Amino acid sequence: MLYHLDFHVEYPDNMNQQELFALWSEEADVALQAKQAGIVVDLWKCVGTRRVIVIVDVPTPDTLDQILLDLPIMKKNGQKVQIEVTPLRKYEDFAADIKARLNNQE
Repeated sequence: MLYHLDFHVEYPDNMNQQELFALWSEEADVALQAKQAGIVVDLWKCVGTRRVIVIVDVPTPDTLDQILLDLPIMKKNGQKVQIEVTPLRKYEDFAADIKARLNNQE
């Protein structure tokens, strides 16, 4: 199952920028390993903001929840991370469904 994840990352007042970069570097290592493993389809960092967009492919919502809870950025800064999660459907599957529905109505 594909999911669109939209991460918005803030950092607490007691964390300086260097500490945030160290945490983000650790997170980047995990994200790129997940991409090599095929869990992350692709990911992007939005320019000028602390926002990352990710497409993941996991078998169940439970698996996604477990992965998210284990991310370094969630373990060390979770109270300052908001994630919007949207399940995705492959467009080819949607198009085939629409055509089948159209053909069944004729």
